Amino acid sequence: MAADRVPGLAECARALAAGEVTSRALVERTLARIEASQGTVNAFRRVRAEAALAEADAADQELAAGGRRLLLGVPVAVKDDMDVAGEPTAFGCQGEFPSLPEDGEAVRRLRAAGAIVVGKTNTCELGQWPFTEGPAFGATRNPWHPDHTPGGSSGGSAAAVAAGLVPAALGSDGAGSVRIPASWTHLIGIKPQRGRVSTWPHAESFQGITVNGTLARTVADAALLLDAASGNHEGDLHRPAAISAAEAVGRDPGRLRIALSLKPPFTALPARLDPRVRERVRAVAERLAALGHVVEEAEPRYGRIGLTFIPRATAGLAERVGAIGRQDLLDRRTRDAARVGRLLGGAPLRLARRAEGTLHQRIGALFTSYDVLLAPTTAAPPPRVGAMLDLGGLGTDRAMVAACPYAWPWNVLGWPGVNVPAGFVDDGLPVGAQLLGPADSEPLLLSLAAQLEADQRWHELWPPLRADSGSPAA
Repeated sequence: MAADRVPGLAECARALAAGEVTSRALVERTLARIEASQGTVNAFRRVRAEAALAEADAADQELAAGGRRLLLGVPVAVKDDMDVAGEPTAFGCQGEFPSLPEDGEAVRRLRAAGAIVVGKTNTCELGQWPFTEGPAFGATRNPWHPDHTPGGSSGGSAAAVAAGLVPAALGSDGAGSVRIPASWTHLIGIKPQRGRVSTWPHAESFQGITVNGTLARTVADAALLLDAASGNHEGDLHRPAAISAAEAVGRDPGRLRIALSLKPPFTALPARLDPRVRERVRAVAERLAALGHVVEEAEPRYGRIGLTFIPRATAGLAERVGAIGRQDLLDRRTRDAARVGRLLGGAPLRLARRAEGTLHQRIGALFTSYDVLLAPTTAAPPPRVGAMLDLGGLGTDRAMVAACPYAWPWNVLGWPGVNVPAGFVDDGLPVGAQLLGPADSEPLLLSLAAQLEADQRWHELWPPLRADSGSPAA
């Protein structure tokens, strides 16, 4: 393993199996990076230092005895909306939360693959906003530009991977919460098909709009973590047929028909694509065309899809708020949104969910002419830290829609999407593009993303704020 850079997930697994490094050494190095970076990046809410080292020692014993599992001894992180045995799940909220006796299913599967969960990463309160900051933990900062947010709500996981604290991490995506921070931190972010990664102990999350996904520096690493975390609990409501994400990465996607969509879906609030982002997404389209694909501008028939998103999002939020003891500690915006969710939780919610089949047919009609949809992941580069923190409810909604109008329709549909880096604007602010497909299209999206990555070599770029020193790199 090269000593001058942070190794990726697959490289860690290979080096451990080959005896080139011990799990304890990897975990010690990871914990040192986390400690050095907390004052700058602030990616973690909980760090499992003692437990992770003990688990690393056990992994080393298993490796020495010839044991081989997919991620045996490899350190990873998970977002703090996922249950880890012996840890609380605060999900970005203030207050005291009990330590939980069992892992959530996605974490259990990571452990079964041999991964070592070194900690739980920061997220905004109940995952609602595209920034990761709040009174419970302060502000998580973007390793590329510490004055800017890494996005949200999986901003802690994205910042941890981008800064090189861990090779990969789990996040969750209810309106772009994996893809948005991936785009703003120059990462691969996979939002898989609904049910691909279990949300248990919730049979579904936020009325089916939220899924668990992966963040990594390379397509191969994001796919490997997806394979390790994928699978279902018997209580899950959604159980798609199994795929092999890692196998898809090495597959030629063939010559594809790609629709380029630049128009934001309808929202009741104004949204406009920043010309700087438009230029970078068009550059991605040009590279795809240069790789032999047919790329044409075409727009999905989204219609008034937002009318089905709001009841599901707010009703799902109301369910989560109802399970919290100290609701008086919640942000006023959270309490107001939960109140709306309780009002919409009857007939409006049933109608919203019933509309999904019609939306599949209408929007899915695009895929009779095209294989993949290419769109911006966000409409703007990452905002400054604090830009949305103190806004009221309507002001926050306006700011969110203005910055992030593109990702959420795929949460209503439950279909997969992959953020890929689209380069930088201004003084090195990352932006991204998303590859979107119909149900169960992760293999195609990942093979295309890997082809583009081989051409663009995104992963060779590192942010100036390096985690191994906690200071700007030379």
